Amino acid sequence: MKAARPRLLALRALGLGDFLTGLPALRALTAGFPQHERLLAAPEVLRPLVELSGCGFSLVDVGPLQHLTSRLDRPQVAVNLHGRGPQSHRLLLETRPGCLIGFSHPAVPESDGSPDWRWEEHETRRWCRLLSETGIGADPETLHIDASSLDVPDRLRAAIVVHPGASSRARQWPPERWAAVARAQALAGRHVVLTGDARERPLALAIAREASLNPDFVLAGRTTLLQLTALVAAAALVVCGDTGIAHLATALGTPSVVLFGPTSPARWGPPVGRCHRVLWKGTTGDPHAAEPDAGLLGIGVGEVLEVIDTSLGVLR
Repeated sequence: MKAARPRLLALRALGLGDFLTGLPALRALTAGFPQHERLLAAPEVLRPLVELSGCGFSLVDVGPLQHLTSRLDRPQVAVNLHGRGPQSHRLLLETRPGCLIGFSHPAVPESDGSPDWRWEEHETRRWCRLLSETGIGADPETLHIDASSLDVPDRLRAAIVVHPGASSRARQWPPERWAAVARAQALAGRHVVLTGDARERPLALAIAREASLNPDFVLAGRTTLLQLTALVAAAALVVCGDTGIAHLATALGTPSVVLFGPTSPARWGPPVGRCHRVLWKGTTGDPHAAEPDAGLLGIGVGEVLEVIDTSLGVLR
């Protein structure tokens, strides 16, 4: 009888941006453990992108800090790409792994001697450093996803994708400012589409009305993850806050303008240069606050329009 393959289990049961910033670490694990069955504990919604990325992992549906299924018991290697613990460490330890790779946490004796967590470290480099300090080579630049196999309707190509939503109010720029940006792009003869999830569709429709945009181009709540990926891959520019679609633009090599508020772009931002630009007032705050961050509110419509024009001018 053929012996079962050894198993590697990675936990990153978070959102779109978290998966994308963790992609270089996943690719490093695939290269470091080529003979292992590699399982990623993450939400089901990410499955199409996990497969498209070719990261070498199979997804097992797990929500944030949920107990792991019996299918995941006794991995030879368990890797905590979710957080510093202690809860995420303990969930992995419940699977009785042969070894645990994760950051040191004083409440988890099994993590003694592991790499230290650095609060101000960029998210992508954080997980690559965890692996590198554990003896697994990792390159934080391996972010790219090839979406050339995906189709997008011609009417949506070369669009300015405006994504006004965010997972918390603290990171959401005011709707009237997004409307002003969208209106200005339309008046400049640029094709604008509005994106978001189903919960953000009313917000996107309200912005479209204020900006006098055709509601047919409000795609919020009407795209699958792969359709959104195809749209971003074919876009001329993505304009958004600090949220998952910004990381999608980075992975696909689509130019972006990203507005930062309570969180520094040094921790979650794109590689800034010709392709990606960030606006940030240099202050930080609570990313889960119930009201928009003061620093984010300090970014004016005129500033955003200027950066958009500059970005599009450079890209011509």
